[in-house]
Amino acid sequence: MNPKITRALISVSDKTGLEELVRRLAGHGVEIVSTGGTAAAIRNYGLEVRDVSDVTGFPEIMDGRVKTLHPHVHGGLLSVRSNAAHEDARITHGIGLIDLLVVNLYPFEETRSSGGSYQAIVENIDVGGPAMIRAAAKNHADVTVVVDPADYGNLLAEMLAHDAATEPVFRRAMAAKAFARTAVYDAAIAHWMESQLGGGLPEFLAMGGRKAQSLRYGENPHQQAAVYRVQDNRVSVLDAQQVQGKELSYNNINDADAALEAVNEFDGNEQAACVIVKHANPCGVAVAGSLGAAYDKALACDAVSAFGGILAFNRKLDGATAEVISQIFTEVILAPGADDDALRLLAQKKNLRLLLLPRMPLANQLSQQVKTIAGGLLLQTRDAQTLDPAMLRVVTKLAPNAAQMQDLLFAWKVAKHVKSNAIVFARNGATTGIGAGQMSRIDSTRIAVSKSRDAANALGLPQPLTHGSVMASDAFFPFADGIEAAAEAGAVAIIQPGGAMRDEEVIKAADACGLAMVFTGIRHFKH
Repeated sequence: MNPKITRALISVSDKTGLEELVRRLAGHGVEIVSTGGTAAAIRNYGLEVRDVSDVTGFPEIMDGRVKTLHPHVHGGLLSVRSNAAHEDARITHGIGLIDLLVVNLYPFEETRSSGGSYQAIVENIDVGGPAMIRAAAKNHADVTVVVDPADYGNLLAEMLAHDAATEPVFRRAMAAKAFARTAVYDAAIAHWMESQLGGGLPEFLAMGGRKAQSLRYGENPHQQAAVYRVQDNRVSVLDAQQVQGKELSYNNINDADAALEAVNEFDGNEQAACVIVKHANPCGVAVAGSLGAAYDKALACDAVSAFGGILAFNRKLDGATAEVISQIFTEVILAPGADDDALRLLAQKKNLRLLLLPRMPLANQLSQQVKTIAGGLLLQTRDAQTLDPAMLRVVTKLAPNAAQMQDLLFAWKVAKHVKSNAIVFARNGATTGIGAGQMSRIDSTRIAVSKSRDAANALGLPQPLTHGSVMASDAFFPFADGIEAAAEAGAVAIIQPGGAMRDEEVIKAADACGLAMVFTGIRHFKH
């Protein structure tokens, strides 16, 4: 037999839907017990409510820190109705049953995200709420627990269908959601407190998020997928407003994230930047005086791969650039805003997803990255390492000139976001060939040159775009063959981490080919 709900304890920081809920509960004859601000709100609705202090016989103290942590509350939630010993103890101590708990927690996540002070954030760590939720969820055979205003309608429908009771499957579903909610809440608190300690990876990894969106499928149609928002102050794709276009897919979000990370390497106050991504790899990157010029230069690197690609810009999108973009099929555009002309022009492309960020992420902001493996998780800090040009070491007889050095630094930033083994050719602030994700570095070099040759043919140029370019490698060259391939492609300078057993052999090859080469001492593997 399903337990009928006759008494409910309600304590919510989010008052969304509260009035309809308590009115409908009152219509079922449910006694309402509540705390502080929630009780005041219910009285303002003109409804009867009993203060929790009347139930416990003890006032709320310590600025509300202590109010529900009492046997008359937890006994009412945890008592097993069919257990005679529980019933005897409950009756002996005058503890009334609580059949329904409706709680949403202090707004810790919101307080942290809004930049609250340390003390304000601490004061928004809920203690009594999670304790009650866990108690009610544990005893879900007898008690219904609701932690999300989105479920009020489902609760009321259950009660209407079952004479003010709820079915076991509903209580189990609500209990599962309740435990997940407190887990995510505690994870957010743990993550914040760890961030205050200033470094190191935790002994216990606490993580969790709330579903931001269900997705049609994952990487392939036979895979289920959703995207979850976690507690992180870094601006991300999930902060963008989608102003038009089809629903985002798993691959769209993954690619848009890669594009945003890459374009954020370039300060929009200094130069306009455009990144074109396909399957999580940049296929064209450029900087210029305007977005339109940056887009043209990025597209020239690999116009074939750019078809159906993901675009990211570091400046507000303008109408002139939007008009040029509209000439080929693009899946997603991501930018920190768009002017009216751009919005009007892109609106004609109904399937194009346009994502507008509130602002660009902070450059080089530290955060954590997690990857799942069978039976565990890999955790690392985000690769926010920047390159100080003063730390570069020229290792060849020939040193790069100022223009070449500028291109080397540009190519190095791009290589950081290309899947390993990464090879990036660049000239005049634009990529001219990219080789990604190969099992050997020489293969990535050959692919970059081949694509450069195809792009040159499409543009009617006699030489590959790599001619006169610089080349960046995300890790050291183990053999001289990569250097020789770069020289054959017309490269004039190379930037790489160095540190290989055959560095001297590689340096000699560069000297023999008349190349300038600098070592960074930093590696940027990306898998």
